[in-house]
Amino acid sequence: MHRLLVRWHMLVAAFLFPGIVLFLITGALYTWGSKGDYVSQDYRIALSAPLINDKEALQAVAARALAERGIAVPTGQPSVREVGDSFQFEWSGSNRDVSLVPGTDSASAKLTVKDTGWHRYFVQLHKAKGGTAFKVYAAIVALGLFFLVTSGLIVALRVPNMRRGAIVGSVVGLGAFAAIAATS
Repeated sequence: MHRLLVRWHMLVAAFLFPGIVLFLITGALYTWGSKGDYVSQDYRIALSAPLINDKEALQAVAARALAERGIAVPTGQPSVREVGDSFQFEWSGSNRDVSLVPGTDSASAKLTVKDTGWHRYFVQLHKAKGGTAFKVYAAIVALGLFFLVTSGLIVALRVPNMRRGAIVGSVVGLGAFAAIAATS
């Protein structure tokens, strides 16, 4: 059992290494404010009817405007947020973010397309702005990390000369987590 657990620990660690590194680097940099860059372009859109605060209608307007310009739609989910007494449609993905806001008159709107740089692309994946395939992969990475920590702790607890260190490390880690979380 011990050898099998160690073998699976090694195989899972090797398979998940790229994803773990991605989440580690982007998460650490994001924590300190480094989120990556965009290249933005604004477009004025002529409307046949004023924009209304309806997500599906706004998504249709944005998708049509993007298609007319040969720009692919974002991979993430759209949303609408209130901005003062108006609203803003936002559609975020791994490759680009799109926003649509009412224009200066009821016959126009402003479409902003922000294409991600390479760093921002990986941050967007980290933030679950990618497609379904990457979201499934991220869930597998999360489960894999749980397996790696659990299997590593089990192995350490089963090896006599590692048991005490594993117990002390676990207790100190739990205490540090509780203290830091309580004071944050």
